[in-house]
Formats: sequence, structure tokens, C-alpha cells
Amino acid sequence: MRQIVISDATMKQSSEEMRLTFKEKIELSKLLDKLGVDFIELDGIKNPRIDALLIKSIVAAVNDSRIAVPVALLDEDNLERTWAALKNAKNPRLQVCAATSSVQIEYLFHKKPEAMLEAIAKTVAACRALCADVEFVAGDATRSEQEFLGKAIEAAVSAGATTVTLCDTAGAMLPSEFAVFIERQYEAIPSLSKVTLGVCCADTIAMADGCAVSAIAAGAGQIRAAAHTCLEVSLPNVVRILSAKEDLLGAHVGVRATQLSRIIAQIEWLCHTGKGQLAKSDTEQDDGSFLTAHDTEEAVAAATAKLGYDLSEEDTQRVYAAFMQIAEKKEQVTFKELDAIVASSAMQVPSTYKLDTYVITSGNTISATAHIKLLKNGNPVEGVYIGDGSIDAAFRAIEEITGCHYELDDFQLQAVTEGREAMGQTVVKLRADGKVYSGRGISTDIVGAGIQAYLSALNKIVYEEEIE
Repeated sequence: MRQIVISDATMKQSSEEMRLTFKEKIELSKLLDKLGVDFIELDGIKNPRIDALLIKSIVAAVNDSRIAVPVALLDEDNLERTWAALKNAKNPRLQVCAATSSVQIEYLFHKKPEAMLEAIAKTVAACRALCADVEFVAGDATRSEQEFLGKAIEAAVSAGATTVTLCDTAGAMLPSEFAVFIERQYEAIPSLSKVTLGVCCADTIAMADGCAVSAIAAGAGQIRAAAHTCLEVSLPNVVRILSAKEDLLGAHVGVRATQLSRIIAQIEWLCHTGKGQLAKSDTEQDDGSFLTAHDTEEAVAAATAKLGYDLSEEDTQRVYAAFMQIAEKKEQVTFKELDAIVASSAMQVPSTYKLDTYVITSGNTISATAHIKLLKNGNPVEGVYIGDGSIDAAFRAIEEITGCHYELDDFQLQAVTEGREAMGQTVVKLRADGKVYSGRGISTDIVGAGIQAYLSALNKIVYEEEIE
């Protein structure tokens, strides 16, 4: 039985209700990953700084889904930037999108047919030199001249494309017509048998879902769909159809059907309303007060807000889940313990700075000196500083490396285990632009734990500053 590849294009859609923020796109990618879609399609890089950061962040956020990003035709700089952002994905995919109808070739790409064929071949070859998985997307394929469409596909496959996607951009076909179109391509273009054939159908006349299923029956192996759709194939509809008719079609999908309704509802809510603000408890928490297993998520959210945190919905849920695991084992959870929970559970971001090595020299007759080496995006950087104690020297050395000073809002040290080789847990809270960012570090070496905690908080600040 064939497994049909599901490529989700929710984030590629544009409409008034689909203006997601940077963080909401990351949340959406995590939900799609939980759902089990094979590919998450992202927009190409237009703003090099922001778009590249989004790709890197989503690559770091997902566990199983693969990431697909388009590149511009004959644009080496765009390809290099895209690949630099995407290359750390587990199974990256580069997409080459080109018009194949005469109207779009001339008016959208301003090329002659021969020049378009050359651009397709060169761009696919350049992508394949970097990435093992390259998808050629034939835009407006259903309105293309058969001869040129065949030449374009042959050129892409010869250059190394592993998937070819045919688009019904007009969305005016009935399922039976689209099935005939797919069958004709297999007959006319022998090289299609060597690659995965994908389809993309617009929902102009509300037939996209039916056309996608008919394409599967005709031999297609990939469907572009959207979990929240404007004018695309509906992911939940197609998954339900294929799950119900997999024996008849001889095909199935890897999407987790048992979680479909719940996750799609979350995606719909996210796309319609944004994450919004969670309600806060009206109960004010005094210093030294505590929470128990009987407290609600709203009460925990209010407590974290009082500590100075501005958490997303997903971070709040993650913190609450970690809080409950601890609250079930003890009667009271103090605010200091809640601080540690937030530091370890929330706002996990890609690490711009990573600790390489550190050397601390101190004694009762000399000032403490810290020599720290970090890796900034993989590149070594180092700093040395003499401070008032080992921790102060270490933190000042990091400030020297980064060139930034942030207010140290709090520094906490707790023993996690007992004995001579006890593990120490350190929580560092840094304040930047009025917001509090916390990090946690655990080590048998207190200084090492403090450095790790400081870097954890620092990475969160750098991450948000880069987004802004």
C-alpha cells in the first residue's frame, strides 16, 4: 500500500485572517509537527534577516516533519541564503517554482519559453548540488501546452528533481477531468515514473478535495494541502477521505488521524484569533506565598505574570504541565520553584551562544578572573574579565564577549541532590527593555551552572531582539 506524502502549505497562504506573527508561525509549525504532516512549506526569503531567522527557528522547533522552502530562479544569493537557513533541518527540501503556461511565463516571469527551460534546469541543478531533495513545482500546469509542460518536467527531472508537483492554479477542473489530466502526464512524460508526482489544486469551484483524491487514484503520490485553508485542498477533509477509502485507493497517509480533530481545532483558533491573552487570576499573590495542585492554569499564569514573565499560550501550557508534575508530589510550590519551572520549561529558543570552555582563577589573595570561550552560531569568541568573585567575573566576561549589559534581576542557587557531589541548580533572571528572561543551569560546578543559566537567558533576549 502506497503512503501518500502530505505537504502542508498553511503558512504560504495570504489573507486578512492569516497574518500570523513570528511566534504564532512557530506555534503553528509545532502543531503541524504533532499532527504528523510530512512537509511544512514555508515562504521563500524576501527579507534576509527576518525570513532566514523564521526558517532557522522552525527547523529547530519541529521534530519529525520536514521543511520545504522555495528558491528564486537563477538567483545564487537567494539560494545561498535559503540553504544557510535550511541546511540544519533533518530532511530539508528546496523547491523550484516556475510557470509553465505561456501567459504566466511572459507576464509573471518575463521570459521566453526557451529561457524558462534553461532557468528551470540550472536552478534545479544548483539546488540538487546542495540538497538531496528538490521539488519542481509547475505553476498553472493544467493550462499549459502539453509539449512545453513535458519539456519543463523532463528538464527538471534530468537536472535532479526528486518530486514534481503539478498545479491547477485556476481550480476549474472536476475530479474526473483532473484524473484524466494526471493519467495523460504519465503517458506523455516517461520520466515521471522515476519521481514522486505531487498535485496542488485551487478550490475555486469547491472541487479541490475531490480533485486531489482523484489524482491519488490516478497515481499521484503527494498532495499539497492546508490545515487551515483559504483556497487550498483541505488537509482534514483529505485525511478523512483517504483514511476511510485507503483499501479502495491502495493508499494511506501518515497523519495522526486520532489527533486530527483536536489539533485542527487548535490551528483554526490560532489562525482566526491569534494566541491572545490568557485570563489572569484576580487573586494577588503576596511575597512568600505558594501554589498547590488545586490551582488552575489561570492562577499559575497570573503568578508567572507577577514574576515578570510575558508567556505565550503554549509556554503557559508547558509551564502548567511541569508545575502539575511537581505539585502532585509536594503540598506547596513556592514562587522561587515556579521561577525554576519557567526557566526550564518556557521560551526555549535556538542557541545563538553556546558554552565551549571556561577557566576561573580565584583565591583569598587574588581577584577572581574568568576566561570564557563561547560559540556564537558556531564561531568561537572569547573574553577575559576580573570581577568581584567567580560568578561576577564569569558574567562580566560574557558581557565583554557580547558587547551588551543586561540588568541581573535575580540569581538563585539550589541543591538538587545531596552529598559531596551534589548537583546544583542555578536560575538567572535578566531584565531587558522592562521584560524578564530567565535561564536555568544544572551542574556539580556552581560556576558552570551559573554560566549555563546566564547563557540560557541571554539566548532568549537575543532571539527576541533579532525578531524585532
